[in-house]
Amino acid sequence: MTKLSVNINKIAVLRNSRGGNVPDVVRTALDIERFGGEGITVHPRPDARHIRYSDVRDLKAAISTELNIEGNPIPSFVDLVLEVRPAQVTLVPDAPDAITSNAGWDTLRNREFLASICRRFNDVGIRTSIFVDPVAEMVEGAKECEAQRVELYTEAYAAGYEADRDKAIAPYVEAAEAARRAGLGLNGGHDLSLANLAYFAERIPWCDEVSIGHALIADALYFGLENTVRLYRRCLAPEK
Repeated sequence: MTKLSVNINKIAVLRNSRGGNVPDVVRTALDIERFGGEGITVHPRPDARHIRYSDVRDLKAAISTELNIEGNPIPSFVDLVLEVRPAQVTLVPDAPDAITSNAGWDTLRNREFLASICRRFNDVGIRTSIFVDPVAEMVEGAKECEAQRVELYTEAYAAGYEADRDKAIAPYVEAAEAARRAGLGLNGGHDLSLANLAYFAERIPWCDEVSIGHALIADALYFGLENTVRLYRRCLAPEK
């Protein structure tokens, strides 16, 4: 069954907008675990506009589920990951000033660089995942980069879901099948929501994990955090 990893960057955005430590990102992560979340995802950026490097250290010491750290592998990020030793690191090619991740890696053009980064993490037991567009060649390229998983960038699926969900999911099924043939684990993330998650999980049931933050936290404003985590879990494991 696909696991739910909750991205808590938005909790840190709210905290940072006022100063102080309300809401507390560590307490929120622990509550998410208690409510059924199966992992915690963070994406620390150099400007510390949401999750800070210090938050990552605190989270690793506190949580009991898997910690997934996303980010562009600049030197300070690499050093942080090697220090904290999360269960998983997801390499994302976002610019320092990007509002959010908006493209996957070209794993063919960047193979040498990505392979060197993956080896450093693999050597100390950190599972490596590369963020890619739903293109079979990019998925296959990730295998050559020595990654253990890929994360499919699901924004295009979410954008096209309402108009034609079968058309929207088609390239993702193809990319997911390429990952399975290559022996890669599979994650998904970006703009997945209560509206489109169940169909994604139905069509790609071998997906190992989805990472969801923005939509889940927004839904929690209306439904409450505990109920929202359970609603997302239900999308991944619908009743027979």
